[in-house]
Amino acid sequence: MVKQLDLLGTDKIIPIDLPSEMQRSYLEYAMSVIVGRALPDVRDGLKPVHRRIIYAMHELGLTPDRPYRKCARVVGDVLGKYHPHGDQSVYDALVRLVQDFSTRYPLLGGHGNFGSVDNDPPAAMRYTETRLASIAHEALLGEIGTATVDFIGNFDNSQQEPTVLPAQVPLLLINGCSGIAVGMATNIPPHNLGEVLDGAIALIDKPDLPDAKLWELIPGPDFPTGGEIMGVEGIHDAYRTGKGIITVRGISHVEVASVQAKLTKSKKRRDSLIVTELPFQVNKAAWIEKIAELVNAGKIDGIADLRDESDREGMRVVIEIKRDSEPSHVLDQLYRQTALQSNFGAIMLAIVEGQPRQLSLRQLLEEFLKFREITLTRQYGNELEQAQKRVHTLSGLLTALDNLDAVISILRNAPDGTTAKAIFQTELDLSDIQADAILAMPMRRLTGLEKKNIQTEFEELNTKIARLNNLLLDRTELLKSLKKDLRSLKRKFSDERRSKITKIDLPKLDRATASRITATKTKPTEGLPAEDRLSAKERKIRSLPATQLQIVEAEPTQSTTVEITHQGYIRRLGKTGAKLNPQSQDFITKTYQTNTDEELTLITTDGKAYPLKIRDIPPTLGNDRGTILTSLIPALQDTDTTEQVIYTLPAPGETSDDLQQLLLLTNQGKIKRILLQELSGLTNRGTTLIKLREDDKLHTITPLTNQREIIIATSGARILRLALASEQIPLMGRVSQGIQALKVGARERIVGCIPANSTDELILVTRYGYAKRIPISTIRIVQTGNMGTHAMQFAIKTDSLIYLNLPPAALDLVTTTQRHEIVPIDRIQTYGKDGTGDRLLDLQPDEEIMLVN
Repeated sequence: MVKQLDLLGTDKIIPIDLPSEMQRSYLEYAMSVIVGRALPDVRDGLKPVHRRIIYAMHELGLTPDRPYRKCARVVGDVLGKYHPHGDQSVYDALVRLVQDFSTRYPLLGGHGNFGSVDNDPPAAMRYTETRLASIAHEALLGEIGTATVDFIGNFDNSQQEPTVLPAQVPLLLINGCSGIAVGMATNIPPHNLGEVLDGAIALIDKPDLPDAKLWELIPGPDFPTGGEIMGVEGIHDAYRTGKGIITVRGISHVEVASVQAKLTKSKKRRDSLIVTELPFQVNKAAWIEKIAELVNAGKIDGIADLRDESDREGMRVVIEIKRDSEPSHVLDQLYRQTALQSNFGAIMLAIVEGQPRQLSLRQLLEEFLKFREITLTRQYGNELEQAQKRVHTLSGLLTALDNLDAVISILRNAPDGTTAKAIFQTELDLSDIQADAILAMPMRRLTGLEKKNIQTEFEELNTKIARLNNLLLDRTELLKSLKKDLRSLKRKFSDERRSKITKIDLPKLDRATASRITATKTKPTEGLPAEDRLSAKERKIRSLPATQLQIVEAEPTQSTTVEITHQGYIRRLGKTGAKLNPQSQDFITKTYQTNTDEELTLITTDGKAYPLKIRDIPPTLGNDRGTILTSLIPALQDTDTTEQVIYTLPAPGETSDDLQQLLLLTNQGKIKRILLQELSGLTNRGTTLIKLREDDKLHTITPLTNQREIIIATSGARILRLALASEQIPLMGRVSQGIQALKVGARERIVGCIPANSTDELILVTRYGYAKRIPISTIRIVQTGNMGTHAMQFAIKTDSLIYLNLPPAALDLVTTTQRHEIVPIDRIQTYGKDGTGDRLLDLQPDEEIMLVN
């Protein structure tokens, strides 16, 4: 009988429990997705696809100083060498690394259409071009090599790729990351680079730093699209446990515009909500479409028109409000029913030593610092090894040069190189490497100059070896080097915070106000305190939409008087106050009646705004001149800056309803208008109001109410009269430089900038005591950049203008000899632009007017 074939292999079947096999196979698949695709590594903050894109571009030499290269070329290299997946998935990952609205610090530079915040798709990869950004080139690839990180074979073992990049910054926190794996997900918000590095340095200095102190240095996420983070409870939950809900609102303000009526020639004034920032990952076009749908469906009322006026300068969505509606009511509906208020669910999950872990803020920083210490140790160890090898070789060369006659004799008599090498090792006590170096030494190395160069290199390498040994043997020195690197990277890549943080939690509100405040769904009870009895924080809470408040057991706050002096001092007095000591030669320039719960805003010559709590001002007793203003700004206390406070005003919530804008003018004639709302949500780090050149300083801050013109004067008596039209001096954001109002001459300086109306008069005073009135109507209105009108003749050629203002009741003149003179304003006569004016004081030959107040 013929033996039949066992085609099914029944004698080799291994019985397996199906549930166990399914569990094992699924876990292997899940871990493959988790580690190999979806979750970032805690060390360099990158997923494998991002790491492979950046490394492939490094191999192609696409550095920031090289031309852009087609994205198709980069995608092809990534697919062929390291990442055998779909080309579109690789290109999508590359695009996100370019988009400045998706990534807080883009790792790649782009040339071409890479999409927009409206969710417009990027152009095809054959059209777009890319290269490495500076931060990726320096902070991720600056130390790349087998000496610092491990390399493994790619999918077919034809190439080597790094398992991790030697990141010098905690990129996982700085750029954040989102990803969905199998059974888990990560969603880490981006942060400000400067704040994160400050936190890392603080942990190096003090590993047991309390969480509260760490959270002061890193107050919260910093989204690339800005927005306003409402409350800190969700932030602290995420920082403490690795998981939290962070509420983010878009930024908006109210503008009043004249709208031409459709059927009549009359003009109507209509309020408009202007949205300039949206929460992170909100699609602007879809958001506008959603608003239109809700308005058409009758779910949102009070909106008359909706249009998108965004351009390259920034986002601007205009929502016109019906005449019978309140902007706050419309804004409340937008917060409730649209993505203008969104929740960011933070899940700080990352791969740690091959396993997914949910980490706190402290743990994320500690894991990075641990990795950075290992990387530096490997780098310094490799540098030490290379330096020692080179020193060994140089030592042999120096030995040969010291015994040059013997070396020449050996070379002349040796039959071949192998014999000469053996004699060198025997007679000169050299190693194999040293003997080879002598045989390879060219004849020019025998000269005296070359010997000196070898000796210099030998000594420098010995110094380097000593330094490297010190770094490797002393952990304190290693950590100092790590901190030095972090500070250097902060100086290069840090920028201003984009997202504001409001410390009032929604809907639970602030639980630490001066009065005890509770949220309730019922109507507020009667007998609430009057508005003028509430602090700024309480008023802000009461004005919040979507929550009705009840004030319980309101406690009175302490009233106080705050005075600012000409020489930059601040005084906090009681209800009655006290005069300055006459011997101080100082005088009061501003006075505020306030209470200890309020804040002041300080603006400095570097164009930054800082908050100052009234309670933080030391009380002033008697006739003491007070405390220097800059000493109360934490960001300036440990620096050698020459920054000075040039303007103070109450926090935006406490200013007059008429004051909506500020005008900023620099020493070099740059001018811009900003909304007062830009000063809300300030932090102790300071908020930049104008971007200044290195050789420029902020000169004047001018509040704007209902004036229609501004007057700018230079020391050469040139006066520019500019109309406050939007197209002439447009409203700008905080990061803009402004426009050139005038060109300041080499021997000129800006004297002042004041708002005015065409019916006003100006008072001009020179340093030699001449003064006059001049009607504004005699000065022509010009465009920015114009030379202006010469408004005063100088009786003395070396004289110059020092004062410009509208007529006060009297002028207080202070001379260089500290002489004070009060001059009634009616003594100053009116002249045309060609007059020299009247002399107010008889000055001594060496005396000049130093100050007019």
